[in-house]
Amino acid sequence: MSVSAAYPVDLAPRGFDRLRAWLTDVWVMTRRNLIHVRREPMQLTDVTVQPVLFTLMFVYVFGSAMVLPGGGAYKDFVIAGLLCLNLIMSAPGTAVGLASDVSTGVIDRLHTLPMSPTSILVGRSLSDLLAAVICSAIVALTGLAIGWHATTSLLQVLAGFGVVLLFSYAFHWMAACLGLAVSGPESAEGIAFIAMIPLAFVSNVLVPAQGMPAWLRTIAIWNPVSAVASACRELFGNPNPSALLHAWPMQHPVAASLIWSLAILAVCVPLAGHLYRRKTRR
Repeated sequence: MSVSAAYPVDLAPRGFDRLRAWLTDVWVMTRRNLIHVRREPMQLTDVTVQPVLFTLMFVYVFGSAMVLPGGGAYKDFVIAGLLCLNLIMSAPGTAVGLASDVSTGVIDRLHTLPMSPTSILVGRSLSDLLAAVICSAIVALTGLAIGWHATTSLLQVLAGFGVVLLFSYAFHWMAACLGLAVSGPESAEGIAFIAMIPLAFVSNVLVPAQGMPAWLRTIAIWNPVSAVASACRELFGNPNPSALLHAWPMQHPVAASLIWSLAILAVCVPLAGHLYRRKTRR
């Protein structure tokens, strides 16, 4: 039997066509979400106005009284934490958006179209990633305006933003699971904020973990948000008091951040697919 008979020549084009069709579906869904934002720009307040308010508020309120272990300016310490804080606090928007699509029947209508079901979730995640990029840029620009600066190379600074954006991307998949698991957007918003607030604030994003009670300090040290904030501080060359703590995530924050992000993606991406199929099952 010839090679051409064993492997029909049209298999490769068909595979390529399927990939191209999937990418087209992903782009359509991403564009749909971006159009919604353009028509309702107030949806972006959590990644535009909120970062500016948080940065000014925490720098000038906490900064006047904060003494960092090991020394350093509070504004240089807190910018990395504010990156994490703002990106985490914007994640409930993903849960609310998906829950709204389910409750209003949008998902059912999309499910009847000749398109890949996974493109709906991936499109949502990519539009959220673009919003996270905008949020990160606004935090950085606000920080520069008040005197924050990085002391490392441009490559290391970009790596720091890459670490926090990867974690944000993973975190939005977690929020997507929540949005698909609850009964409506109101439930999604309430539960998401209840889940996000302890993660955001029981960490080292705003204050060093050294001043916490021992039991709370242990939780903060092993909180993935603390690892990401410490990784950004290390890559930016900013004050990083957590490096004085003898715990593996604080001694290897970049590795810990990557492990946490990949672990969350490994769990939440297939889980979101399962929840989506359950929601659309006839």
